[in-house]
Amino acid sequence: MHLPDHDLPSDSPRQRTADGRRWRRAFNLALAAVLVLVAVFSAQGAFDVRAWAVQPGDLSNWRGLLAAPLLHGSFEHLAANAIAVLTLGTLAGGLYPRALVRALPFAWLGSGLAAWGLGDAGSYHLGASGVTYGLMFLLLGLGLLRRDRPAVAAAMIAFLLYGGMVLGVLPREAGVSWQSHLGGALGGLIAAALWRRADPALPRRRYSWEVEEEAASEITQADRDEFERPRPDDVPVLWQRDTRRGEVVPFRRPPHD
Repeated sequence: MHLPDHDLPSDSPRQRTADGRRWRRAFNLALAAVLVLVAVFSAQGAFDVRAWAVQPGDLSNWRGLLAAPLLHGSFEHLAANAIAVLTLGTLAGGLYPRALVRALPFAWLGSGLAAWGLGDAGSYHLGASGVTYGLMFLLLGLGLLRRDRPAVAAAMIAFLLYGGMVLGVLPREAGVSWQSHLGGALGGLIAAALWRRADPALPRRRYSWEVEEEAASEITQADRDEFERPRPDDVPVLWQRDTRRGEVVPFRRPPHD
């Protein structure tokens, strides 16, 4: 076994080109989503924002379920969600483009439905935080269910950057819609369970110690018998202890002078 060297991975140039194209596409789509949020926030002064937010228990305002993630209450609110969308969206889209596309409706509608069903009467819920929670818990769920190296690495990166989201599904701070956080998180987990195999595993480099382990697992029983020491029962006994009992051995007294 030798230590890993610093050579380039043994992927073909075609594979490296495809990987780079996939990550650029994921970043561009996440950036486009951020630009949409910025454009909607810039136009919020031209219409009544509350009319398009989620109003718990109001059956007539169904459009809030669709439009609320695009609205934000302040620039700080927008900036926090935009950074999360750009980071988590790129990470999820670069590794799991198929699962991400199918998970977005679950996170989008799940955040709105949870806010509508669990929110306080007379309150208004808006913002893309429920969707970001869906992205976060999608990555965590895929890391736990797939358990391959890219999935575990993505889950660890997401938890390192946004581990506080785990507590954000609980009522901790006034004015924060933990209901939409909870709904988005559940949507991401459900999508991870349903489509954990939607994206094939990415090719990766194999190191020498992995090859040695696989070779060791293929050793036959005949090879083991040849190289391993025999059992104690199979070792021939070269000396037998005298097991006679009850015999008195005379003690010879030394002669007197």
